[in-house]
Amino acid sequence: MGIISWIIWGLIVGAVARLLLPGRQSIGLLWTIALGVLGALIGGFVATGLLGIADYDDFDLGSFLIAVLTSVVLLGVAERTGIAGRG
Repeated sequence: MGIISWIIWGLIVGAVARLLLPGRQSIGLLWTIALGVLGALIGGFVATGLLGIADYDDFDLGSFLIAVLTSVVLLGVAERTGIAGRG
């Protein structure tokens, strides 16, 4: 997957994670993308490597849901610790 695809995928995953997390998140677009890409990477590893439910090359609903869940957790940690910054 190219870098542009990863950025778009990270934005989608990060945006869905932000919608699912209660309250208002004070992070910008770049942090949303970064947390989404990181969540997608971790979720993809978990889905393919540990659970064996996804494919490396194709879209898979299970790996997408795991990526979103991972991004929600990362977003919650980033908000609580202040890593993502304020404002």
